[in-house]
Amino acid sequence: MTGAEELFAPFTGANAILIALSGGPDSMALLWLAARWAGEPGRPRLEAATVDHGMRAASAEEARAAGRAAAAVGVPHHLLKWSGPKPSTRIQERARDARYALLDACAGVIGADVLLTAHHADDQAETILFRMVRGSGIAGLAGMAAISTRNGLIHGRPLLGLTKEELLAVCAGAGLDYSNDPSNADPRFARTGLRRLSGLLAAEGLGREQFLRLGARAARNEAGMDFLARRMLASLAAVAGEGVFQVRLGSMRDAPAEWLLRILLEQTRRLAPAMRRPRLDRAEALAERLAAALRAGTPVTGTLGGALVRLDGAGALSIRAELPRKAANRAAGVHVNVNISDSASETWLPSLGKGDHDA
Repeated sequence: MTGAEELFAPFTGANAILIALSGGPDSMALLWLAARWAGEPGRPRLEAATVDHGMRAASAEEARAAGRAAAAVGVPHHLLKWSGPKPSTRIQERARDARYALLDACAGVIGADVLLTAHHADDQAETILFRMVRGSGIAGLAGMAAISTRNGLIHGRPLLGLTKEELLAVCAGAGLDYSNDPSNADPRFARTGLRRLSGLLAAEGLGREQFLRLGARAARNEAGMDFLARRMLASLAAVAGEGVFQVRLGSMRDAPAEWLLRILLEQTRRLAPAMRRPRLDRAEALAERLAAALRAGTPVTGTLGGALVRLDGAGALSIRAELPRKAANRAAGVHVNVNISDSASETWLPSLGKGDHDA
């Protein structure tokens, strides 16, 4: 198994690291490995946080048990509570949104610039299958990134190269107790059905290794296409200012719609960062309209993810953030209020919005 030095090397320069500690075997293994690594001189400060979603009777005690486990390895722990009414639909998606909002806010309060989660190789394979079923594009089929950035916070997944079996072995070897979330076997949730499907596919030769190979190849192709798209855009002297993106595409009339799709996705995310990620099928439809209009020399107007998109007959493309009031009506953000005590942090989430995004 990969050693702790290699697993956490990318985070050596962090100011402080927050571990997302659910209390399950994966996050307990992450905590134990990270605590051993961070115990060496010159390593970043390490803290942990557990989100109590308040949706099961046992969740409060499980969160407290996670806190005791963190204390046992000398890691300060924060208990984060998702308060208020809980959703009756899209439960796991909204719980995930709440969890990350709470963790991100906690990281900000304690001065952590890195959040680590315990996603592993089996999670990666499952994510790729999930996105395949949903008809994801190449970027989605690449799976979860080992390191990404969200709202200025680095999100690291150092265990993506380790299997569930290896993490269970870490827990067994270290004598770590852990909880098992019964929602993982709840038939109401799509992930439960996918796990059953994964078993059937594995029996036919399409298992974890095959999905991980697909993800690696998709990631390599995505990186290559992104590089070429950026080179093409740079050659057109695009203007990306505050609230606006402008570029003349007249010389690109025969370029494929994929090129326009990448411009749309990147610029709408930049111009409307508080909005939900645009649905891929909607972005693809608008990119196809733009490509056809560009070839025909006709104007077209559309909206996507909180941005107004216009192409004139001469091939000049502009993407602007919608007016604040209109964008606010379409936003689906999660708001948090965080208070940190010496031993725990408690947060309040007054509302959850609706939206569509990849898992």
